[in-house]
Parts: sequence; structure tokens; C-alpha cells
Amino acid sequence: MKTEHFLEIPDSFWSLFRSKNRQIYIEALLQINEEYQYSNYYLSREICVRSLGDCFAKRKVTLEQEETEDDFDLLEPLAFRIVNWLLRTGWLRRVEDYSTMTVNIVIPDYAAVFVDAFGRLAGEGEDETQVYVQNVYGILFAFKNDPRSNISLLKAALVNTRRLNKTLQDMLHNMDRFFAGLLEQKAYGDLLQEHLDGYVEEIVRKKYHILKTSDNFYLYKTDIKRWLKEMGEDLPWLEQVCQRNQKLRGVEVQVEELTEQIDLISRGFDDIEHRIMNMDKEHTRYIRATVTRLHYLLNREDNMKGLVIRLLNHLSETEGKEALERETERISHVMNLSQMAVLSQGSLYKKRKSKQDFMESLAEEEDRGELSGEEVLRLNKIQNRYSRREVETFILSRMKDGRMEVTQDTVCSEEDFEKLVLAYDRSSRKDSPFRVREDEEGEVVDNGRFRYPKLVFERKNL
Repeated sequence: MKTEHFLEIPDSFWSLFRSKNRQIYIEALLQINEEYQYSNYYLSREICVRSLGDCFAKRKVTLEQEETEDDFDLLEPLAFRIVNWLLRTGWLRRVEDYSTMTVNIVIPDYAAVFVDAFGRLAGEGEDETQVYVQNVYGILFAFKNDPRSNISLLKAALVNTRRLNKTLQDMLHNMDRFFAGLLEQKAYGDLLQEHLDGYVEEIVRKKYHILKTSDNFYLYKTDIKRWLKEMGEDLPWLEQVCQRNQKLRGVEVQVEELTEQIDLISRGFDDIEHRIMNMDKEHTRYIRATVTRLHYLLNREDNMKGLVIRLLNHLSETEGKEALERETERISHVMNLSQMAVLSQGSLYKKRKSKQDFMESLAEEEDRGELSGEEVLRLNKIQNRYSRREVETFILSRMKDGRMEVTQDTVCSEEDFEKLVLAYDRSSRKDSPFRVREDEEGEVVDNGRFRYPKLVFERKNL
């Protein structure tokens, strides 16, 4: 649209987008436009009112008062008010026919552009991806076989190729809005309905289905690519097209211009294939996310991850630091949060032992009645209470010349006792900075509050 065309648009025209009744006005414009096309592009006021009356008669519609309306306008029927407002703001225009003494209503050029856009948003008409690829196919066929063809046909094919690319790009970029709908659904049935009525209906059947299932694009792509290659390599034929173009249009065209247009169309179709490949990836990603979400909603009462997510969601809904601490403390009394295996019957990970360690553990189990290190950890529920650095610091800070001997003064509190147990378990790991050596006589240290074996921790030479 040129700059002078913008000057034709009245200022009141833009008030539709600020109006609270804009959805009603848009539906009315689409209805009038449909009637407009079947009446030789001339409508009387009576036809517009009758058409809108039939459109809104089956449902209850409330039209709020506009700033430009007075109390007398509110007394008019709904269809009259809509037509009057659209005429007053410039979306419709009166055209007087003095020969028949009638007044017709038409849609101005600038308004027709917006009405067409409204129709596209409403999903009316044939799918653009189908129209554009058929246009390119028909134009290139005519350019290749029609003796009157000229460079203008190639330019038209290039325009349609770019429009098809733009349409596919918009489709690709708008697919992510369906991912947001996954998390908004809290029930299995609601998510399944959203998937079937939303994604399957809007993307798979209307757009993705046209590109893939019915093979619309690929039905024409092979012939188009073959024609482009043949035309680009046939120099004598290109020279004939240049001569024909100058003879018919009086405009000199070089062979390089034709080959450039052909290359641009060919690259455009390569881009189309690339975008369809990206749509395949997004489609697969969405299906996987949907299946995962459906599985979670179906099994969240029995699934460990579902229980964890429910617990975290419950804590996140608690407002206030003090309330959160109280709720956490209450939960800790009824759930063993330090033991990961408590949330499901099977543990998350079991470290495999060598055959030798397994046989030794069987032999020791018969003679040893004391708890193992793993059982002590489970009993005290401290597996995740302290970090690895805190445990290592507890031992390394008490070492002298790379050696620390456990005495009665080593453990003064319950926290020291828990760290000592964790340090003993830590010493068996390969990446531990120290090793432990037990007393040969099996001496036990008793400081009155705690009893523990007499151990000696030695620093490793890493």
C-alpha cells in the first residue's frame, strides 16, 4: 500500500481495534463480505441489515455503547447499530447510484485488506500451502511450454515461492503455542481433548496433513525441480525466451536474468524442504511431550516422579518463610526425605559389587552381628544431610601430619557422630582424600554419650 493510500484512511477507522465490541464488528464485516461477493459487489443497506440480523439471531449478543453513540442510537436494533457504526468509522462506504436512485454499500479498498486478514485468521478459504505450490506448478508449466511466456511468469513463480516459505515459517513458529497448553491441563481427559481438538484438528489435519499425508507439496516438487534444472541448462531455449520477451514486451532481457530467477526459485524450494524438516522435528517433539504428560497425569498417584512433583508443588503454594518451614517440618515427621528409596519400592540406583566383595560380605554376615555402614546410614537418615565437603573437612581439619586418631574428644555432639559415620563410609570411595584403618584389637571408644570404634584416618597421597 502506497503512502497516499494511507491518507485515505479516516482516523475513526482505527477505533475498531480499541472498541470493546471489536469481535462483533469483525464477525459482521466477514458476514457482509461473504454477502458482498455473491451480490455483484453491490449491497443495499437493507440487505446488510437483514444479513446481520440472520447472523446474530441464533445467539445472544450484547453490544456495548460506543463513545460516538447517543441514547437514540441505543434504541436501534442490533443490526442497524452495527451497520451505522461501520459506516460512520469508514469500514463501509455509501455509493449513490443516481440512475436507479439507490444507495449501495461497498467495502473500501483499505478496509478490504483488513477484512481479508480477518478471514485468514478465522481460517476461511483454501489452505495457502496448497494454493501457492499449485500456483508455482502452473506458472512454471506455462513458462516452459507456452510460446508467449516471458520473464514476468518467472517473477510471479518466485513471489508465490516466497509466500509459501513465509506461510510455512509462520506455521512453524506458531506450533510452540501448543506446548504451553500441555502444562495448563491438570486432568488426563482435558489434555487428551486439547490434543485432539486443538493440535490434531488445527495442525495435523489442516496444515501438517496437507504437507505430508496427502503429499501435496511432494506431488509437485519433483516436476518443479526437474523443470528448473532443465530450463537452467538449456541455453538455446533461454535465448529464445529473451528474444520473445523483447518482441512481445519491447524490453531487453539477458540470459543471466532468467538464470538468476530460476536459481532463486530453486533455492526457495530447498528452503521449503528445510522448513518442512523442522516441522517434522517440532511435530515429533510435541508428540513425545504429549505422551509424557499423559503418562504423568495417568500415573502420578503411583509414580515416584509424580509424587515428588506433587510434594514440590504443595510446598511452592505455601506462602511465607515461617509457614514453609512449619510445613517442611510437618512433612519431615511423616516422610523420610533423606532416603531416596522411600518414595518407591525400588531404589533409584544400586551400585553393583564385584563377585569377590559379594562373597566376602556373605562370609562376614554370618559372624558379624553389628550393623553395616550402609545400615547405620539408613538408621540415622543422614545420607543427604551433609555435603561431601563438610564431611571431608571434619576429618582433614583434625589431622596432624596427615594422620587423625579417633579419641573420646573427637565426638562431642550428635552432629559430630553423624559426620564420623559418614566419613567412615566416605573413606571407602576411590575419590576420598583419606583412608581409614581400624584398630586390630577391635577397641571401642566410650565417652559417656557415644560409643564408636577406635579408628585412624590417614591422608592419601593423591
